[in-house]
Amino acid sequence: MKTLPLVLAFLAACAAVLPCAVLAGPAVAIDYPARKPGLWEMRSDDGSGAKEGSHTMQQCIDAATDKALREMGQGMGRSLCSKQDLRAEGGKLVIDSVCKIGSTTATSRAVMSGDFGSAYRVESKSSYSPPLMGRSEGMAVVEAKWVGPCKAGQKPGDMVMANGMKMNVLEMTAARRGKQP
Repeated sequence: MKTLPLVLAFLAACAAVLPCAVLAGPAVAIDYPARKPGLWEMRSDDGSGAKEGSHTMQQCIDAATDKALREMGQGMGRSLCSKQDLRAEGGKLVIDSVCKIGSTTATSRAVMSGDFGSAYRVESKSSYSPPLMGRSEGMAVVEAKWVGPCKAGQKPGDMVMANGMKMNVLEMTAARRGKQP
């Protein structure tokens, strides 16, 4: 089934865009590094190395947008996850989480590495009980790199998906809440 790898890749991309999406709850002693403002390109795949499972997207951010996206991710984690443990381990950030996706419990470990100024990488492995969309395990890898300043006409929060679709994640979230971004 090809749908699940696409879903996992998209979720992994979101995790890269929102590095603390799987975290919530009390403040942690370890702070996430802020990404360098500008245009970021993120390639996500299902960890198999197969080209057909790979997707690339771009996002324009500034410091305020990066912070807002992290806070949005923390809010999602608070509502979905019963466990979110973050620790530094050998120069990397390791996140262990237990989250509910519908009736499925996802137990995940994500390892984040990089400097967040020029590049970072997220590797995530999850198990699902009961299976999610027919799969009991999933893996995702996201590699992100800073490409340079945002392109002319782009504003913070603008995303260009692999299929060319453009959206602004801040405007979408604000519209859902009935507010201006």
